[in-house]
Amino acid sequence: MSDTARQSERQSGDSAIGEPASGETASGGSASGETVEGRRERLRERRAAAHRTARRVLARPGFAGSIRERLALLDGAAELYDLDEPSDMYGNGVVEALEKKVAALLGLEAAAFFPTGTMAQQVALRCWAGRTGSPVVALHGLSHPEVHERHALSQVSGLRPVRLTGEPRLPTAQEVRDLEEPFGALMLELPLRDAGFLLPSWEELTEVVGAARDRDAVVHFDGARLWETTVHFGRPLEEIANLADSVYVSFYKSLKGYGGAALAGPRWLVEEAKVWRHRYGGTVFQQFPTALAALAGLERELPRLPEYVTHARVVAAALREGFTAAGVPWARVHPEVPHTHEFQVWLPYDADDVAEAAVRQGEETGRLLFSRAWDAPVPGLAVTEVAVEDAGLEWTAADVRTAVADLVSRLSPRSGA
Repeated sequence: MSDTARQSERQSGDSAIGEPASGETASGGSASGETVEGRRERLRERRAAAHRTARRVLARPGFAGSIRERLALLDGAAELYDLDEPSDMYGNGVVEALEKKVAALLGLEAAAFFPTGTMAQQVALRCWAGRTGSPVVALHGLSHPEVHERHALSQVSGLRPVRLTGEPRLPTAQEVRDLEEPFGALMLELPLRDAGFLLPSWEELTEVVGAARDRDAVVHFDGARLWETTVHFGRPLEEIANLADSVYVSFYKSLKGYGGAALAGPRWLVEEAKVWRHRYGGTVFQQFPTALAALAGLERELPRLPEYVTHARVVAAALREGFTAAGVPWARVHPEVPHTHEFQVWLPYDADDVAEAAVRQGEETGRLLFSRAWDAPVPGLAVTEVAVEDAGLEWTAADVRTAVADLVSRLSPRSGA
C-alpha cells in the first residue's frame, strides 16, 4: 500500500474498517503467489463485509453505510429546516442557517461553511497570516496538516509550519515559550488523533494558549472532533471554543454527516474567509444535502456524544481486564482512561495476525470487537483505533471481556511478541 493510499484511507475514513496501515509494500507474496498487497486488500474487503453483517459492533460510522442508509439520514429533515424554502445557491439559505447555528453553539460571532476541513484551516491560517504579518504556524508534528494533507499549508497557501514537538503528546506551554523563532499562529489539534485522541487538561490548555498570547500569536483550534471534548474538560462547548481566536469543526467525524466543515471566529475573519473560500473553489453551487445532514448531526448526535465518551471508558476498562484475564503478557489501552469516545489498543502480536483473527471473529460469531485497521509501528506490535458510538452502548463490560477472550483464543502462540 503506497504512502498516498495509506494517507488517503486514514484521512477519509479514520482508518475505519479499512486496510491495515502497517507499512505495507506492494512487493512480496506468499507461496500461493498472492502479493502482500493483494492479501491485505482481500482482508480489508472481508473486514468491511463483516462490519456490514455483524449483529454486534462498537460503532457504525455513517460513511460505512449503504447509499440507502445514508439517504435515510435526511428522514425527518423537515423538522430541522423548512423544506419549502428555496434551495441554497452559492452558500445562502440552509447553508447560512447552518452557519448561524454553529456560531451560536460555539459562542463565536460568525461561522462559514466549507466543503472540507483541509480548505477551512488553510483559509483560516492564511487570513491570520495577513493580520499578524507572519506566515509561520507553530503546530504539532502529528497534527493533521503535517501528516495527512500533502504539505498543503506550504505548497498551496504559502505558510511555513514549524513543529513544537513530534512526541505522541500535546505540546507544553514551555515548548511554546521556548520556540526559537517568532510565529504568527499556534494551531492546536483537539483531540490529537494520531497520538491516541489525546487532550490536555483544562489547566494545561489554558497555559498553552496563554503562552502563545504572550508571544503575540493568535490561537487556532483544529477542532474536527471538538464536539466530544466537553466530558474531559468538564466545560461547555462554548467555553472551550472561546479560548481560541478561531475554531474549525467537522460535520462528519463525530456527527456522521455527509461531509463538510465550518470555520468560526470573529465576524471580520469569517467574511474574509468567505472571499478565500471562493478563490479556493469552495463556494459550491448547491450543498443542501450536506448542510441538512450536518443539521441532523447537530440535532441527533451532538447531544449523545457525552454518553458515548462515558461508555467508552467502560469499554476501555473491560478491554484491559479481558486481556489480563486471557493471559496476554502485555496489552495497553491508550489513553488508559479515554479522553473522548475514541482511543487506541496496543497488543504484542503481529499486526496481520491480529487483523485476521479480528475479522474471523466477526465472520464466525457476528460480533466484531475491532472493526478498524491494525497498524504495526514496530515489529511485534499491533495498534488499532476503537470508537464507541450508539451501537456500542449495547455492550456491557462482561460482553467486552467475553469477546476479548474469544479473540485471544484465535491468536496462535507464535504471533505473540
